[in-house]
Amino acid sequence: MSSDEDVAAASRHTLFIGKKENIIQSRRVVKSVGERDVLVIYHQGDFYAIDVRCYHSGGPLQEGDIEDFDGRTCIVCPWHKYKITLAEGEGLYQAVDPSVKPLKPTWCSKGIKQRVHTVTVSNEDVFLTLNDSPGPIDSDYYQTEKYRNTFLKEGAGRGFDLSTDSDDS
Repeated sequence: MSSDEDVAAASRHTLFIGKKENIIQSRRVVKSVGERDVLVIYHQGDFYAIDVRCYHSGGPLQEGDIEDFDGRTCIVCPWHKYKITLAEGEGLYQAVDPSVKPLKPTWCSKGIKQRVHTVTVSNEDVFLTLNDSPGPIDSDYYQTEKYRNTFLKEGAGRGFDLSTDSDDS
């Protein structure tokens, strides 16, 4: 592809999500973008975007608490308390080595489990670029039509913005 084609392809995947001020005020916005339901979060000066359903069992991450674990900002799934880093989508857990006394829990990674997306801000507008990297990530399972339709029905009654943004920006 030429560089012009690369730019055109990239712009097709970058979508307007909302005004910066509105997202900062909301703190969390759920959007249906193409065939994905994405949670955009504003937390302590940074924007993050992840698939809205937890990789483990489809829990609604828009209802999860945000906490730091071992210096990493995570969202905690409200269903089973799974910890997911907002920046990388890693699943974190605590482990202990029973041969070391006294027992001391250590934070460990399960690897990338939740698909994360890129958020950019330009002229006070917030844009989302979907992560379309090849290969499955565990949270992809909950982006199937069956689970997306369930979420749309549940979320509509809770005041979440579930509009589909398909306009190219």
